[in-house]
Parts: sequence; C-alpha cells; structure tokens
Amino acid sequence: MSNTIQNNQVKFGEIALPSYISSRDSVFSYACKRIMDVVAATLILFLLWPVMLFIALIVRLDSRGPSLFVQERVGARPRFENGTVRWEVQTFRFFKFRSMTHNADDTLHREHIKAFLAGTLDQADGGVKLVNDPRVTRAGAFLRKTSLDELPQLFNVIKGEMSLVGPRPVPIYEVEGYQPWHYERLHALPGITGIWQAKGRGESSFEEMIDMDIEYVRTRSLWLDIWLVLFTIPAVLSSRGAK
Repeated sequence: MSNTIQNNQVKFGEIALPSYISSRDSVFSYACKRIMDVVAATLILFLLWPVMLFIALIVRLDSRGPSLFVQERVGARPRFENGTVRWEVQTFRFFKFRSMTHNADDTLHREHIKAFLAGTLDQADGGVKLVNDPRVTRAGAFLRKTSLDELPQLFNVIKGEMSLVGPRPVPIYEVEGYQPWHYERLHALPGITGIWQAKGRGESSFEEMIDMDIEYVRTRSLWLDIWLVLFTIPAVLSSRGAK
C-alpha cells in the first residue's frame, strides 16, 4: 500500500497518523545501532541459511502455498536533520515464514485485535496472538511456538526497515485503534525483539505492551539492545508466552 506525507501526517488509505520528530536520537547513536544490526543479521543469516531452507521446504510440504508470508506493517524510517533523527511513519513489506493456510481470511484476527485493544479479552483468549487459531497449520504451530517463523525478518533488518531490537511492527488495522499517546511507540525502528518480547510476549495486555514499547523508546541504548537480545534467547527456548 502506498503512503503519502502531507501536513506532517502520514496517510494510509483512510488512516492518517502524525509524522514524528524525535530530538533525542543522534545520528551517531543511530549509526552505531545500524552497524550492529547489519553485522549481526548478516552473521545469523550466514549461520542459519541451511535451517531456513529446511523450514521453507517443510512449510511448502505441509500445506499449499508459498513458504513466506508477506504483509504490510506500520513502522518508522529515519530522516536526518541537524545532527538528530526525525522519525517518519511508514508501511513496509514484513516477512515471516507462513504459519497459516494460504490466503487465510484475516477477519478473525481483526476482531481479536479490536478486543485486545479494548481490553475485553478473556484470559483464555490470549493477548496480541490469537489462541487456538484454526487457520494455523501443523508446521505453523511449531514455528510459532519456537519463534522460528520470525527468521525472515532478518532480511527486513538488512534492508533498514527493522532493527534487531525495537517495538513490534503492527498491521495497519491495529494502528486504527490507537489513542494519540500510543503513537510514541513509533519513535524507533520496529524490531524482531524488544522489552515486550523478552518479558511479556503473548501474556501481556495491550496497555502493558504499549508501556513496554514506550519504555524502550525512552531508554534505548546499545547496551540495552544487547541485553534484550541475550534475554530473549531463554524466553524463546522456554516458549514462555508463545502462542
């Protein structure tokens, strides 16, 4: 979906969001983070490409359709002004290994997200991820449980659309339900992992997730990124909060 920027707003179809200006981020700190992202993502891809090829094959054999799932997600891109970074809202093509049936209807997830944002989900319904989703394939259930479906996002990192660490990139229909104060979570590149993924994952409420993302935006540093990457490893291995 194309987007336009007019009058300090970014417009996605009928949805208009402000484009943000962040005076906290220096070009130097962004460059250091970007170098770390590219080096680490390239190294991981080099080490895991046989695993990724095997996963792609399993996904194709398990159900009809492509191995990759591609969706428009909302994130941010940097613009450099006078030694600081201006964050502009954008959409980008987000990659995952396909964990659902091909061309699965997203109506069920849209309704789940509305309830998640409104805080009306029962505990059994889960958090941001839908529990007992009938669209999930056999291979997809395993990939989600182990978070291996996230590996293709390393290509988003290399392209500069994502970071290893940052707020979760969200579908456009989720942003439709945001309150103005929620938009602060878009003051950074979206990430594969972050405070929410490392601590809360699928067990957090919407407000808790937003609070953790904003906490990251306000306190982020290279040391925090390294700590969150290391902390995510045991969270993933234990499958805590995974759906």
